[in-house]
Amino acid sequence: MTDYDIVIVGAGITGAAMALALADSGLRIAVIDRQPLQHPVADPAGGIHDYDPRVSAMTAASQRLLTDLGVWQCMPAERLCAYTRMHVHERDGTGSIDFAARDIHAPALGHIVENRVLTGALHDRLQQLASASQGGTTLTVLAPATLQAYHPDPEHGAQLTLDDGQHVSAGLLIAADGANSPLRQLAGFDTREWDYEHHAIVTTIKTRDPHQFTARQCFMDEGVLAFLPLASADAAQDAQHYCSIVWSLLPERATDLMAMDDAAFCQALSQISEHWLGPVAGCAQRHSFPLRQRHARQYYRDAVVLIGDAAHSIHPLAGQGANLGLLDVQVLAEELIRATKAGRTLTDPLVLRRYQRRRKPHNLAMMAMMEGFKRLYADQPLAVRWLRNTGMRAVDQWSVLKNRLIREALG
Repeated sequence: MTDYDIVIVGAGITGAAMALALADSGLRIAVIDRQPLQHPVADPAGGIHDYDPRVSAMTAASQRLLTDLGVWQCMPAERLCAYTRMHVHERDGTGSIDFAARDIHAPALGHIVENRVLTGALHDRLQQLASASQGGTTLTVLAPATLQAYHPDPEHGAQLTLDDGQHVSAGLLIAADGANSPLRQLAGFDTREWDYEHHAIVTTIKTRDPHQFTARQCFMDEGVLAFLPLASADAAQDAQHYCSIVWSLLPERATDLMAMDDAAFCQALSQISEHWLGPVAGCAQRHSFPLRQRHARQYYRDAVVLIGDAAHSIHPLAGQGANLGLLDVQVLAEELIRATKAGRTLTDPLVLRRYQRRRKPHNLAMMAMMEGFKRLYADQPLAVRWLRNTGMRAVDQWSVLKNRLIREALG
């Protein structure tokens, strides 16, 4: 007997969602994380410094999964910003595309959600179910706890050693511990990875003009700038005046911008965005990090299977990282529950290969698209610039293609 049928390493968005997706499976499940579980965010954002700088653009598919898990309805409505339009354009050209939810008779294109708000709701749900039996399922949370060693066990799946000296055995390990996954490295997975040669700056800003529930992206030779609208609890003065930005640019330029004081940074941001929403009036603390794409050559090995950023990490320009991870969760949960009902072992290669076959092509396609955008909008000859702008205008005028792109993005 193993201590657990499944141990999930990492209680971030994908790891916590994975545990909840298996809550009715009849399996013994444990979740390990280095940090204590977060408390749900109950108070509405009251100012520029109250927002989490990390946000995700949740698709309709992600919203459905989180609703099924009992998580979406637990998040404060004041912290969910439904965006109904998306505007994409090239700074040094005339091409642009406008996407609108009304064109496909949808209420929204998606929701901008602070990662802290989503993680808090997931952890609240985890705590409700922890150590409670539901149809034979037992869910245990081991946090804070750090994985120190991993040993494959031919008879019992895997043996883990935690930082407090505790030994845990599991039939299957699910690595959901991020882009630099320690478990992936301990288990010896090979990855294909490369630098984007860009750094991202993220922060929350306040603008003079309202964002009108529109997500904006601008492609430039030196990188990509995105303004993502945020919800505000203040329905009067500050309504629609907060945005989360993701600014991808060359490392030396990012260093210069990070060294500026807030006033100079806001002025530089206003200029580069061509005053989309008027002058940028203020910004919260800025964070910068290098961008690197990474993809595991295999999603499973021995008793370990990878999900989310542990399996694939992509450029943040499309805000799709969390959505891809949640799709991994949905598919892996389906395959594991199917295997359990069929009497198969959880580490059966046929089971894990089916998960990989369903998810790997989609993830690779998204990664290739991000790399294609990066190369297409790098400094290019005049003829390529002309083709880019012509293509953007053609897509914007071709409603059938544009609406299909919207539906694909909605999931």
